[in-house]
Amino acid sequence: MRGDRLRPYAAEGLRLAVVVAAYYVSAKLGLEQQLVRGQVTPFWPPTGIALFALLLWGLRMWPAIALGAFLVNVWLGPWIGPVLAIVAGNTLAPVCAYLLLRRVGFRPALDRLQDALALVFLGALGGMLISATVGTGVLVADGALSADDFWPTWSVWWTGDAMGVLVITPLLLVAREARWPRDVPVLRWVEAVAMLGGTAAVTAVATHTLINLLFLVVPFLIWAAFRFQLAVAAPCVLIASAIAISAGATGSGPFSDHDLLAKMVILQAFNGTVSLTALLLSAVITERNRTLHEIEGVCDRLTEALARLAPGETFDAWPSSRSEGHDHRGYGGS
Repeated sequence: MRGDRLRPYAAEGLRLAVVVAAYYVSAKLGLEQQLVRGQVTPFWPPTGIALFALLLWGLRMWPAIALGAFLVNVWLGPWIGPVLAIVAGNTLAPVCAYLLLRRVGFRPALDRLQDALALVFLGALGGMLISATVGTGVLVADGALSADDFWPTWSVWWTGDAMGVLVITPLLLVAREARWPRDVPVLRWVEAVAMLGGTAAVTAVATHTLINLLFLVVPFLIWAAFRFQLAVAAPCVLIASAIAISAGATGSGPFSDHDLLAKMVILQAFNGTVSLTALLLSAVITERNRTLHEIEGVCDRLTEALARLAPGETFDAWPSSRSEGHDHRGYGGS
């Protein structure tokens, strides 16, 4: 009996530990692309993990987010006061994003257009304003950054946090619901692999040439969204964004000969475009498929009901018109 009572607490503790570990590990990966003070990066996966944990398990996950943020930032400085303020901002941003999403009735299945729009504009672009503003403001107030560095640093911080939500959260939501497909034709697998490989190849070329070819990535995202929805579109977004972020950090291709703020504008525009394209189109196609399935179900039930009412009879869809000898091959007849 006592073991049964303790089991829910153990499960909850395990969830908290998993969130802390995932936050810390993903932060270390994100810091590989740092651009300012060794702690501000254009891609911050922990925000996506934090929002996913909140959507999955609710507000009780905030201590794990705060602890993960503290473990990451305590080694980056500058000292404990600013660190605690940054941790507060990094915790409040996903919590506020979660509350905004819950307020508008967000569904984690991402099968409606309104859910995709909410995740982009409320969860990513809106909610992450908090962490970017608090974090950058604290560094400037502490003297770690000059006032002239506020907006360039803020742009990197906001870009990184928003990209974490736009790239990681949909990927985790899709992975949570994913089931290994059965009886899938080989050509279908080939098509999916071709989309992933094509996205990687085109993005790599576009980000390593001085000619602005970033728009060539968008058709692959459209193709993935129409054919596979988020199951393949979300990994394509991750691939394209990761390659673009690496190019932006090194200043190659279309990111060369630009200052930090301009690089972040280009990077945010590109990543926002590919994320928005994948999310919105996938949601629209999923919504259309669900509606079509519901219509087919209603038609099947109606057919069964008619068959039970008059078994053995043939129902003529155009009894009066055919009896009058009208032709229904076109509007005007022949």
